[in-house]
Amino acid sequence: MIQAEQLVKWFGPTRAVGGLSFSIAKGQVVGFLGPNGAGKSTTLRMLTGYLPPTSGSASIAGHNVLTDSESARASIGYLPESTPLYPEMRVEEYLDYRGKLLSMPRADRVRRISEVCDRCSLSHIRRRLIGQLSKGNRQRVGLAQALIHEPAVLFLDEPTAGLDPNQIKHFRELLGELREKHTILLSSHILPEIEKTADRVLILKEGELVADGTTDELCAKVHGGPRVLLDIEADAQAVQAALGSVQGVREVQTTPHDGWCHAEVAPTGNDALQDKLVQALAHKSMTVREANHRKPNLEDYYLQLFSEPNPAKARATA
Repeated sequence: MIQAEQLVKWFGPTRAVGGLSFSIAKGQVVGFLGPNGAGKSTTLRMLTGYLPPTSGSASIAGHNVLTDSESARASIGYLPESTPLYPEMRVEEYLDYRGKLLSMPRADRVRRISEVCDRCSLSHIRRRLIGQLSKGNRQRVGLAQALIHEPAVLFLDEPTAGLDPNQIKHFRELLGELREKHTILLSSHILPEIEKTADRVLILKEGELVADGTTDELCAKVHGGPRVLLDIEADAQAVQAALGSVQGVREVQTTPHDGWCHAEVAPTGNDALQDKLVQALAHKSMTVREANHRKPNLEDYYLQLFSEPNPAKARATA
């Protein structure tokens, strides 16, 4: 559904995107990550036809974004990071206006305005002026306009910006519903949200793709692997000795605090050591207040990736 082939974009002497290639299959939700200035927004603008590439090509639902621009745009719903809204318009007026721009017949506009207002929780404020809405509600209007024409592909740039925790939860549920009919490329700085919603993750650095895989695949590459975290009422040196003697323990890090000791244990493999560690401490009459098994998450991988001195090396191993 989304295909990028050697996309390059220069702004004068500055290269924003360099030779970017990837493809996204129908029905996938793909997270699009990278630090500020990595080229994410520039790539989204090229894919949506807002910005021509210096070289390379892109297609949406089989339509080239340059040579078949009208068909490609008809297949796209786009929520930019800063949604251009008209504050003097009412919500339903704005959605009707967007439908007209997309050449939707009146009957389809009436039907879809009701559907997207219901889906985006806007029904109770559809008659209100956009200028009177909170930032979170404006963001939902932006999502509604992206959905108005039932596009095959959705590009969402920081869609949860300005939403409160309850609204973010609602958005996560909405994504689960949308994936049944739409292919989604989701750009966000909120890594836990990407981890919970995306089937696959693409990570950019300095305009180049440095990682591509499922969250499980990427997290499996985190140095050190899973850890066991424990809080023990004991001396740090005694904890080191007790835990270090357990078979399968590779490393023990301890931090004393107020008569207690926090221990972080790295196993030699992926075996769960939690029960063995608790038993070893109990055998030494040490009180364990808390014990948790912690798997590496997407944030761990992201931080590791951007501590790599050589992006090409990181890309090759990802």
